[in-house]
Amino acid sequence: MRWPRRQTRLDHRTGLARALSKLGLCSRSRARDLITAGRVRVNGDLRRDPEWPVHLDRDHIEVDEQKVQAARKIYLMLNKPRGLVTTSKDEQGRGTVFECLKDAGLPFLGPVGRLDQASEGLLLFTNDSAWAARITAPSSQLDKVYHVQVNCLADEHLLRRMEIGLEVDGGFLAVKRARELRRGGRNCWLEVVLDEGKNRHLRRLLAGLGVEVLRLVRVSIGALRLGPLAKGQFRHLAQTEVASLDKRHFLSQPEPK
Repeated sequence: MRWPRRQTRLDHRTGLARALSKLGLCSRSRARDLITAGRVRVNGDLRRDPEWPVHLDRDHIEVDEQKVQAARKIYLMLNKPRGLVTTSKDEQGRGTVFECLKDAGLPFLGPVGRLDQASEGLLLFTNDSAWAARITAPSSQLDKVYHVQVNCLADEHLLRRMEIGLEVDGGFLAVKRARELRRGGRNCWLEVVLDEGKNRHLRRLLAGLGVEVLRLVRVSIGALRLGPLAKGQFRHLAQTEVASLDKRHFLSQPEPK
């Protein structure tokens, strides 16, 4: 007796709000607003449920009677200035990182990971949510390098304590490596490597060791370096840079000019 072959391709569906975000139209929160406002149709039918299941490769989705097409995949890096929050809209009226991307003619992009308001440096953006999820997953094992100015003159004991780690607010925090870069009369700069990224990881760890962070700059993610990119400026990633962060990723599109 021959058994029927097991189906290998799953009938994958996703919620309508998430679908609009994955297509590069807008953020998921903005998509929910569009849907509940009655501006979105699926296969000609008005849908007001943000979780309505759709097939991205089969269903016809319209916003304001215009078909939503998948945007070209974009990958870029920003040298984030201090004082901006990593969100598209801030309820407290603070400046956001998206101010650095305005008037650039880009589709909706989401940040890949975060830097807190007081932190600076390398921040990635993309509209390829699958790529973003892969490189932010703990299994990616991408080292992230930070230059950190602290309010003391570090010694070997402090550096080793950072690597050994400690419990902070019920969670364990540690760094992969730490070394001194340079020192002044009252403070110094450290180079710190993380292979994970918990909320305010370095600030909380150093505070637990009685050390204040004066500046914190992310200078690299994996093989990708911030380099000479000016503060507040962005550039597109080359295909080789995109692939270097995700070995399974291969682009079929030409590099942006």
